[in-house]
Amino acid sequence: MQAFRKAVEADDHGAIEALLADDAVFTSPVVFKPYPGKAVTMAILRAVTRVFEDFHYVREINDVSGRDHVLVFDARVGDRSISGADFLHVNDEGLIDEFTVMVRPLSAAKALQAAMAEQFDRIAEEAAQA
Repeated sequence: MQAFRKAVEADDHGAIEALLADDAVFTSPVVFKPYPGKAVTMAILRAVTRVFEDFHYVREINDVSGRDHVLVFDARVGDRSISGADFLHVNDEGLIDEFTVMVRPLSAAKALQAAMAEQFDRIAEEAAQA
């Protein structure tokens, strides 16, 4: 999923949005319920760019069918180093329809949860405006 990786690394939100299916579902590492829809997925991803520092992908894993991808990343949230993976699934049109994130260690996941909670009102506002 080179196009997505390049868009994220360039902080190109327009390109990221163009790669998402309208019915994309975002599954957070720190919230139980998934978030359905392109608008809320983009609002969450914009918030993540405000929360993560020194974000960079370190590895990409692709299945042979070309439908499932894993992008492994490192970043910081405040004083916590965080490692994680973006699990992406693409639909028949090649657009991301499933976006699941997992992170570690627990202390960094808790820091991420607290930082994202501070972004919640803005996320809701941005998703509603889309």
